Amino acid sequence: MPSNRRHFLRQLGGLAAGFGAASTGLSFINSPNEDFQTKGHTSYPDFAPAPLFFTISLAQWSLHKKLFAKEMDNLDFPAMAKNTYGISVVEYVNQFFKDKAKDEKYLAELLKRCNDNGVKNHLIMCDGEGDMGSPDANVRNQAVENHYKWVDAAKYLGCATIRVNAFGQGSAEEVAKAAAESLSKLGEYAGKTGINVIVENHGGYTSNGQWLSGVMKKVGRKNVGTLPDFGNFCIKREGGAQWGSKCIEEYDRYKGVGEMMPFAKGVSAKTNDFDEQGNCIETDYVKMLKVVKSAGFKGYMGIEYEGDKLSEEEGIKKTKALLERVGAMIK
Repeated sequence: MPSNRRHFLRQLGGLAAGFGAASTGLSFINSPNEDFQTKGHTSYPDFAPAPLFFTISLAQWSLHKKLFAKEMDNLDFPAMAKNTYGISVVEYVNQFFKDKAKDEKYLAELLKRCNDNGVKNHLIMCDGEGDMGSPDANVRNQAVENHYKWVDAAKYLGCATIRVNAFGQGSAEEVAKAAAESLSKLGEYAGKTGINVIVENHGGYTSNGQWLSGVMKKVGRKNVGTLPDFGNFCIKREGGAQWGSKCIEEYDRYKGVGEMMPFAKGVSAKTNDFDEQGNCIETDYVKMLKVVKSAGFKGYMGIEYEGDKLSEEEGIKKTKALLERVGAMIK
């Protein structure tokens, strides 16, 4: 791994200097503002912000420690996203309201809080609903049906999409065939209400960009796609575990994201650690955002901070600042 300084220079090399992330979430060219401030003014003039090619959203998993510790509730999420982080688009994780998918009173309250705070619901990330890539037809059909309630909840909340998993036991070919069948069936159901179904690179076969893009080609539905995550590219872990143990085989993240981007209906901006200049250590964001931009993507990029060294609040804010700074540079 290069030193922090070399990593920083590599990220910024060849790009115009002088961009900074303002606390409002907009980036301004520094020199006119600095000159303005040296003349004794205390506020910024109306200079045009450098636009981003994507819209920042906040993935609820960024706050999973607070949620699991009961320091906040799922109903608090929309207001916190807007008032603490200045983010107006949110992505839920079904684990935090697992028994509420059919509870219209609860969903109405959640929607009210979104409307009260000017927050848009974009996505529900669905876990624990069964293996849609299982070669066993009964298992995968049950998994598909288990997701119907989340499609309906997403529609009620005004979301565009649900994120599902495509896990299964068997060979790569067997799981791919089973996953394509399940995604086609769920996609047909979701398509009736205008909801998208997307798969994230989330471990195992799904973290192989070529495998996942192959599944998408098999499905061939406009409302079925991918959610490229910048960090989830571990194909194999010690002991065959899905999570937790040491990764012993990892797919190239830039190649993987590039392979998934033609089918992307969202992007997950994963971060774990930062250097002194605010750059993500594990992912070169200049390189990665160029991959995303080159695919013509203009949708939602969800912040998903998953590190341990910073608090969740600090990690979210640093990720947002990084996206604003680097995003404004990518032309």
